[in-house]
Amino acid sequence: MSTPFATIPDDGTPLRVVVVGAGGMGRAWLRTVEASPLVELVGIVDLDLATAAEAAASLGRPTLPVGAGTAALASDVGAQAVINVTVPVAHHPVTTEALAVGLPVLGEKPVASTVAQGLSLAAAAELHGQLFMVSQSRRYNRQLFEAKRLSGSLGPVGIVSAEFFKAPHFGGFRDAMDHPLLLDMAIHQFDMARFLLDADPVSVFCEEYNPSWSWYRGDAGATAVFEMTGGERFVFNGSWCSPGQETSWNASWRISGEHGTVLWDGDNEPVSSTPVPPGPGASDPGQEITGSLRDFVSAVRTGSTPMGQVHQNIMSLAMVEAAILSASSGARVSVDALLENSYQQALLAERDPAVLEVLKSWTSVRSALAGDSALAGGSALAGEGVRL
Repeated sequence: MSTPFATIPDDGTPLRVVVVGAGGMGRAWLRTVEASPLVELVGIVDLDLATAAEAAASLGRPTLPVGAGTAALASDVGAQAVINVTVPVAHHPVTTEALAVGLPVLGEKPVASTVAQGLSLAAAAELHGQLFMVSQSRRYNRQLFEAKRLSGSLGPVGIVSAEFFKAPHFGGFRDAMDHPLLLDMAIHQFDMARFLLDADPVSVFCEEYNPSWSWYRGDAGATAVFEMTGGERFVFNGSWCSPGQETSWNASWRISGEHGTVLWDGDNEPVSSTPVPPGPGASDPGQEITGSLRDFVSAVRTGSTPMGQVHQNIMSLAMVEAAILSASSGARVSVDALLENSYQQALLAERDPAVLEVLKSWTSVRSALAGDSALAGGSALAGEGVRL
């Protein structure tokens, strides 16, 4: 069951949006928004007004309204939606502010800094009846859709694996992160695996490490094995300090089923060892953030559930947190236990009484994320203890 949200009927004019965040990724979004006939950029929000003004000028629109407050600028310019491209620590306050004034939000990944904050945002979206969609942009790839289509001829799929080996010298904050690969990149592959399998994580065992030549302070390599809800296994093996013969940024994929295998190198057409009956190819979801923008506008206009709707997307961040916890503890981690811990943290941290009441109404985290949160009674896992 999907979680309903308010729609904005299509009156033939573009959806009026403000973009929050004018940094590097914000500039990419601003260019995408300017190029799209589906939306009209009516303002830029950034705590640094000079940065916002520079971003507007770079678009050739030096008179575009800018401001430091999301709700205030959105009201001033008559915005109908918000695109949140701030740093992860700002995702929760910016999205909360926009939802509270009745604006749907398209936000950059991750949904928030923590799963607990993501649960708060899911509850806020329910409370205000607004769409909050996370732009999990690497799902928007026609070749990924084709790989999923081809895997339908393999019979039961039991194993999906992704290899990710790159050697980027970013400099800056990534070089100093505790978990640079898992926190900043692996969420893409984790989310893509959920898409390919139509399944969610049950548990994970993960090991992190840092080769002797690594220029990262934190562990730049990781191997994780996830059990998924259908009994399948998803295996991620990656490094951010492996020069030479590098994989695609999308990773290199193997989908193994009873009757054969699909391979996708991440950049070219996937191939199957099993003949596929003639028929239409995979639909085209659009490419990366252009595709997620199109999906968002369609959902706001029609009420359709987009990929990345907050309740669905939280499980991708849960995979990251569970993998990090497993690597830190050296033990297999139950995702349900992690979700329950996050739920208890969300209850303790929530400062909005109305959002807190929504959180308390959830019968369990998984049922809430599946859209069944209208059932009252609190968390079904409460009091059972946490097994990590």
